[in-house]
Amino acid sequence: MAPLTPHWDQPSHPDIQDVIINEHEFTSKSLSKISLPPFGLYAKMEFPPCTFASAPTYATVQCGRDKHLNLNSDLLYINHSCEPSLIFDTANLNIIAGPNGLRAGEELTFFYPSTEWEMAQPFDCLCGKPTCRGRISGAKDMTKAELEGVWLNGHILELLKEQENSRRNVDPGKETEPENGRSTIFRNDPSAEVTLPEDATAHALKDALKHAEKVVEAARVALKSYLESAALVARNSGENRTDNGAVTGDANANSFCGADATMATGLKRRGVTSRELSGEMGGDTIVASVS
Repeated sequence: MAPLTPHWDQPSHPDIQDVIINEHEFTSKSLSKISLPPFGLYAKMEFPPCTFASAPTYATVQCGRDKHLNLNSDLLYINHSCEPSLIFDTANLNIIAGPNGLRAGEELTFFYPSTEWEMAQPFDCLCGKPTCRGRISGAKDMTKAELEGVWLNGHILELLKEQENSRRNVDPGKETEPENGRSTIFRNDPSAEVTLPEDATAHALKDALKHAEKVVEAARVALKSYLESAALVARNSGENRTDNGAVTGDANANSFCGADATMATGLKRRGVTSRELSGEMGGDTIVASVS
């Protein structure tokens, strides 16, 4: 299959992507122009320029069991790697940094089997990484060990589950709906639950979420302290008077004080945490004041 000739205006993402075109087939690549923290948003797969493809090709990205996207942009030049720098989250149409983040100048890559069940054009991977899988033909032909620890889209996980069930062809080992980051399988004894350890990507995502919660809470406390101090200054300023009793402070001091005091009080309410969302904790999420 001949390389695709670009039919879109280039460069399509000049602020974030540097495309390097090589004369040899399938050797072009792209580098990042930006740095991102782990799981930071790199780009959106937007409509347009994206369109749905009538059939999969080497240039499409699978976004569902039977759905495929034409990217119609320079994002097409993001190559495969067995240790990728990016994640293609096709369910949310997001391209995000991997668990290690992204550095400016780093090659943009993603793990093709994370989106592709059966490649239209299989190839031998030359990424040179220690975990290189060799022949890449889609998640359908890969072992559990080869897929361990990498981000997989929902449609790939569903197809893998169906494949496993069809191979067993028995009900006793059918996998139940797992919790996030877990896989719970009931063997012949329904009372025996086997919990597989969460993979590295799930662990990194949980760590990133915990870190984000700490940052939000620290910002909440800092903002609350600042607003309370600002309200106190405004209140004191409003109480200054001249010898004849006229107020010399800011005419808006009282309204400023009241608005900030209300906001500072509101900061005592916190949102639900990841633990509460996952059902580990319950109860009221409002910080109670002691009378």
